[in-house]
Amino acid sequence: MSDLSSESDQRRADLARELRRFQGLSASVFRAAAVKRELTATDAQVLDLLGSGGPATAGQLADLTGLTTGAITGMLNRLETAGLLSRQRDPADARRVIVRRSPQSAPETMSRPLPAALAGAWSDLLAGYNDEQIGCLLDFFKRANALSHEALEQARGGPAAEGQPSSVALGDTTDGRLVISPASVRLTVLAADLGGDLYRATFNGPPASVTAANGVVTMRFHQRLWGLGAARSAQIVLNNAIPWEIAIKGGGSMIEARLGGLDLTGLDITGGGSVVHVELPIPSHAVPIHISGGASEVAVRRPAGVPARARLKGWGSQFVFDKQTYTPMSKSTLVHSPEYDVAAPRYDIEVASPASMVTITTT
Repeated sequence: MSDLSSESDQRRADLARELRRFQGLSASVFRAAAVKRELTATDAQVLDLLGSGGPATAGQLADLTGLTTGAITGMLNRLETAGLLSRQRDPADARRVIVRRSPQSAPETMSRPLPAALAGAWSDLLAGYNDEQIGCLLDFFKRANALSHEALEQARGGPAAEGQPSSVALGDTTDGRLVISPASVRLTVLAADLGGDLYRATFNGPPASVTAANGVVTMRFHQRLWGLGAARSAQIVLNNAIPWEIAIKGGGSMIEARLGGLDLTGLDITGGGSVVHVELPIPSHAVPIHISGGASEVAVRRPAGVPARARLKGWGSQFVFDKQTYTPMSKSTLVHSPEYDVAAPRYDIEVASPASMVTITTT
């Protein structure tokens, strides 16, 4: 290796070491500033985020700090009581609450905290660099911040401890997709108002491996040897503030989806399950539902008055669509509600698997 290469490698190692020192010292600065103001280090971090990035939602702040929505809500309550921030409904979306830093929390009014002193020193430091060098520094820190944010999302969305809830902040997510590989898991999927959480999941038995990025939540339950360990189950609750597409793959001991109140864009259950029960919400458009892979019992219920078309492919001992019973079934059968062809919000349901009992009806 040439001396030039060795020198380059050493400079890169030095830079990485100084970056780690910078991160550690930044955390110490926040702690010191918080002590001066009788705040916690995370309090100071949130106020700094609001100052540097502008107003944000509670979910965005939870995402940036790595806190749960419950913890961030408690913090915001305390800081608002202290007069350091304010919260107002977003005029463009009443479901969102915007958090703003109050004037009295500005750096120059907070008993000369250390970040205020550093801000001036940083400006003086940057004055010694030309535009090209500033461009390189800006590009580096943007990329570094993006990597840190990705690592934070992965850490918050990783496997939860058994019995402990897993969640990820909703942030700016406008639509979601849930992908599950249940692997003989008793699975329940629900919908509810979760505030700033994108989803919440609780696992009984070994938890799933969870990743969440750009609104896509993927949960993988790893296979185990038959007969080892207690039965596994999972309950996943989706935030009904955004539309969702759901894909459940690989089967399960029982799959139950009670989706009332959710804006469902599509449901795909492949691999079947011993029992599949689905309660559909009121649709806002035409929604495809696909179930395949085999099950002893498939039951799909939709709200009264919602039109549907149902196609059964494969063998079935009994097929019930609304009040009509077809038995036995051994070929493709297509039936639909009288008003299906003229309705826009409707369900297009396909069961492409053998099943002892298939029921598609209204609640």
